[in-house]
Amino acid sequence: MTLNEYQQEAKKTALYPEAYRILYPTLGLVGEAGELANKVKKVLRDRGGTLGPDAREDLLAELGDVLWYVAQLATDLGVSLEEVAQGNLAKLRSRLERGRIGGSGDNR
Repeated sequence: MTLNEYQQEAKKTALYPEAYRILYPTLGLVGEAGELANKVKKVLRDRGGTLGPDAREDLLAELGDVLWYVAQLATDLGVSLEEVAQGNLAKLRSRLERGRIGGSGDNR
């Protein structure tokens, strides 16, 4: 499955009001990313950082939820996931070529 095929299929399950385009998936993305981070935190706290099969499955489920919201946000912005991915890789390649992959700031 390609990113664009995933995006099209995910769109079929997007049931939120048109008035909340962009806002709804952005808030959902932040919430799901927080859930993912919380599960990682519990692996550190409860399992000494050892990732067992159950914890791995939990993380994959949360990662899927993050992906769904990313796909919806891209859809609401009128771009494909593949465009987002290509743009991100181009930005990272440029930073690598210029020796700016480390550090901080969006415009490095």
